[in-house]
Amino acid sequence: MLVPFTLGFAQEYYDNDPKLTVSLISEPFVYQDSEGYTVVVGMVENNNSAPVSNIQIQVQFFEDNNPNPLEILSGNTTLQVIPANSKSTYSISSYTQNSNIESASVKILGFASSAEKQQGLTVRADVSLDNTFSLSGVLENSGAPSSDVNVYLALHDGFDPPRTLRVFTIELGNIAPYINVPFPFENVIDSRSVGVYLFAESDVFSSNFADIEIPPPQILTKLVTISNVSVEDSDGNKLPKLSVGSTVYIKSRTLIQFAANQDSNETAYSYYVQIKESGESPRVEYLEKFDGRFHGTGQETQIVDWIPENPGLFIIETFVWDRNNVPIANQGPFALILVE
Repeated sequence: MLVPFTLGFAQEYYDNDPKLTVSLISEPFVYQDSEGYTVVVGMVENNNSAPVSNIQIQVQFFEDNNPNPLEILSGNTTLQVIPANSKSTYSISSYTQNSNIESASVKILGFASSAEKQQGLTVRADVSLDNTFSLSGVLENSGAPSSDVNVYLALHDGFDPPRTLRVFTIELGNIAPYINVPFPFENVIDSRSVGVYLFAESDVFSSNFADIEIPPPQILTKLVTISNVSVEDSDGNKLPKLSVGSTVYIKSRTLIQFAANQDSNETAYSYYVQIKESGESPRVEYLEKFDGRFHGTGQETQIVDWIPENPGLFIIETFVWDRNNVPIANQGPFALILVE
């Protein structure tokens, strides 16, 4: 399900040495699992030229309109040791099956310097997507025996930076040196997944960090075309720049080529607008959607209002997904807008 949660997270944590930093580099993603627990997943980056370990992440779960958290808990990153200038996912679940949880806040509590784990593991895989996601992977172990070997699969979406949607663990146990171990994986996955991060760790080794593209259902991505993304005022005038605190309207055209449901001649869809800062490490400023229905084929217009809260140069991105959160259009053209 799309996250109906409010999210907050601290961008960086500074250790005693201000030169050592660990960052939350993607917006956390929150979902309820099949047993009713609330799960927060995301990505952490080690910004140092040395490895770090014992990265402690605090999650607070809140009820709507209640400033006091329902639960406060901490967890660790997926990797025990994050290599220099590398990254790791995390996945932290609530203690209870509490349906009252409406929001989550995430921050890094601390970390420690660590001895280096040599990259003695290599992972590679081929993936396919039919009714289920299938991965055929191989782990290569070189140099020394390894124990407690785990391979991790982290699904991510197409946002920039990508959000981690799920983290799966494949336990391989003890592996002799100079051996290749296959690891198949098959599961029904979140339909928003466009790629999978693949990495591994043992008691003595780490691995490469692979990002493997998931082939999309090609016929669906050709249903709709997004074009003519613009920012306008209430009178329909296009705006070259915006002012903080003033309401504007993000408008785009969509052309649908054939109906997904031939019986009703309708296509239910969700239209998303994401606005993020321009730069090397963009922060998501705004994310909004509305649900609609295409009737037959032809051209329609989507409009989402936005009140800029911060000055700067921003990138506007647009997406159209069906109600199962499967993309039915390629991402719309980028639009740049200056807020003063």
